[in-house]
Amino acid sequence: METKDAIVALTALGHASRLAAYRLLVEAGPAGRMAGEIAEALAIPNATLSFHLKELVLAGLAESENRGRNVCYRANFEAMNGLVAYLTHNCCAGSNDDACAPAPDCDC
Repeated sequence: METKDAIVALTALGHASRLAAYRLLVEAGPAGRMAGEIAEALAIPNATLSFHLKELVLAGLAESENRGRNVCYRANFEAMNGLVAYLTHNCCAGSNDDACAPAPDCDC
């Protein structure tokens, strides 16, 4: 991942509603979630959610699929993993220290 792509992705995730929506998409796995389900879970109006989901799609972090009159969104796990790899590329300067590993009891 290039620096400019990481900036776009991090900017997209830098809003509470987008981050919450993205976490729901990650939780849903490859099946994704319907836009209405996300709006209901987050108590966000459909028009507002549509704006936020569009930003995640433009950043490459999510994908959308029309299903009739509804839209299903899913996380782009390749992009997510690319962002994590970019952020941790030089973690601990290559040492074998486990300080960089996520805590096993992460309450993310």
